[in-house]
Amino acid sequence: MEKKDYQYINHINSPIDLKAISRNELPAVCDDLRQFIIDEVSKNPGHLGSNLGVVELTVAIHYVFDTPHDRIIWDVGHQAYGHKILTGRRDQFYTNRQFKGLCGFPTPKESEYDSFGVGHSSTSISAALGMSVASLLKEEKNRNVVAVIGDGAMTGGLAFEGLNNASVNKNNLLIILNDNQMAIDPVQGGFTQYLVDITTSRTYNKIRFRAANLLKKMNIITDNNIQRITKFNNSVKATLSNQNNIFEGMNIRYFGPVDGHDVDGLVRIMSEIKNFKGPKVLHVITKKGKGYEPAEKSATVWHAPGKFNVETGERNTCVPNNPTPPLFQDVFGKTLLKLALSNEKIMGITPAMPSGCSMTFMQQELPDRVFDVGIAEGHAVTFSAGMAKEGLLPFCNIYSSFMQRAYDNVIHDVALQNLNVVFCLDRAGIVGSDGATHHGLFDLAYMRCIPNMTIAAPRNEIELRNLMYTAQQPDMGPFVIRYPRGKGTIVDWRQPMRALEIAKGECLKEGEDLAILTIGTMATNAQKAIEQMENEWEISVAHYDIRFLKPIDEAMLHEIGKKFKQIVTIEDGVIQGGFGSAVLEFMSEHNYTPRLKRLGIPDSFVEHGTPEELYNMLGLDAEGIAKSITDWIGCSKNLKHEKLKV
Repeated sequence: MEKKDYQYINHINSPIDLKAISRNELPAVCDDLRQFIIDEVSKNPGHLGSNLGVVELTVAIHYVFDTPHDRIIWDVGHQAYGHKILTGRRDQFYTNRQFKGLCGFPTPKESEYDSFGVGHSSTSISAALGMSVASLLKEEKNRNVVAVIGDGAMTGGLAFEGLNNASVNKNNLLIILNDNQMAIDPVQGGFTQYLVDITTSRTYNKIRFRAANLLKKMNIITDNNIQRITKFNNSVKATLSNQNNIFEGMNIRYFGPVDGHDVDGLVRIMSEIKNFKGPKVLHVITKKGKGYEPAEKSATVWHAPGKFNVETGERNTCVPNNPTPPLFQDVFGKTLLKLALSNEKIMGITPAMPSGCSMTFMQQELPDRVFDVGIAEGHAVTFSAGMAKEGLLPFCNIYSSFMQRAYDNVIHDVALQNLNVVFCLDRAGIVGSDGATHHGLFDLAYMRCIPNMTIAAPRNEIELRNLMYTAQQPDMGPFVIRYPRGKGTIVDWRQPMRALEIAKGECLKEGEDLAILTIGTMATNAQKAIEQMENEWEISVAHYDIRFLKPIDEAMLHEIGKKFKQIVTIEDGVIQGGFGSAVLEFMSEHNYTPRLKRLGIPDSFVEHGTPEELYNMLGLDAEGIAKSITDWIGCSKNLKHEKLKV
């Protein structure tokens, strides 16, 4: 690729090169890094706003700390682009989030500078604490461990569990609280307001600055004596507040708030406090999208804007000439609003993803009935359970991969009490460039084993609406609806809704030689594969959409077991314990003896790439499905158009 002339970034191949630059040049380095990120993300879409907001913080961290000997853990990790660029991955950054390219999140298998694998929220403090304690136990006295947490991650309970434990375990952990008051959407909750109160208290700031200037004139404190300044600041805060600073109340030393875009100030305070013993918090104030005006003005839109024109700020939002199918997310959001308008018991629950899951449609129309609970999936589930216990009907929308974090809540608080909670699992299956931490591959398996659950997957937008309509019928109990990210297949999706019969699948195509069973949107690829096979081979293939994994359509499975000697199941989840396993178990329990092949996700994690690339790699696109089946039943090119012996 053509290498653009960046004055500093082109010459920084590791933090060693960064440290060789004079401190007074660091603002220019930050400008260079910020422009590099803007230029690259404009061409190769990724997370923009969060990365622009931590440029100065990233430069300061690598300038002060001895990475990779010192451990830096980035919470969530979508804000670590600058970190990757400064640690030897500049020339590969054009492959970021692309198939077989750089991962969009820190991962140790990519670089020794990535101290801990991340992707989900609120894990950094616990992981960093474990590393810090381990270093002390191993007598690695000169190793610093830093957790960088922000972008709403402090709304997660795990972050507070880590803080609570950090206050009692011997450690030298530094927690950098990146306070920008944003996740993807504005951060909700009391802790956010607490940080605002710390940051914006006019009385505190007025007294602090006036008194500090007076003490400087008296030579009692100086700019270089950070410890005395901090002690003075905290004394002012303690005097003005009716309660102690929450961190200091937990025996964690607190420094700040400081300007997160003053790189020299960040270097100065980090250099001073990094050698302090015990756990400590550095509170930095940043602005999401800093340095790029469109991103500063609209932080939610520019969290991950797609391709855009750097000069004009125009995003590539092409309007197709002909109508196209909608996003499953928009179908969910608009259908939820329609149902809620006619059913006053329906409530919308989301853990910090109202925009991502399109609950904003209901949020704008019925704001008192939508609850953004922050990045707190376990709380979202149990909060929903409490509502259901009192007769309301919560639609709890959680991304499939994030629902893993609330598994006990689903079992203990919802299923065990057989409560009427509708779990809408967004981003089920392959999600694409976010990669291994975000694919929704396990929900069919981990939900199937829970008693009282109804589990369904729509094959298209109309079925999604019908399943949502079905789930809001009285006394349905825990009801799971899983659906993928992106567009479906039906343009005219606003059809009248109807209740579907539970545990009832559908035969989409009759056939004689082979039965293909699918669940969810894998029906589309299967249909294409069937067309390909029947065009190339003299074979008659039946296709069944099972629709409900639990309770499964036993009458249909009996029919299939009696008729077919060869059966193929196809799913976009893990094979072990999933849909194919359910069919295999049924056939075994009822003494049917067909040959049965399960197609799905193998026993390995799936990395990043476009859905098309990943389905192709996994053999789950139409061509891959056709090849797997024809290889399995013994087809070869010289048998083309001959009757298969089944």
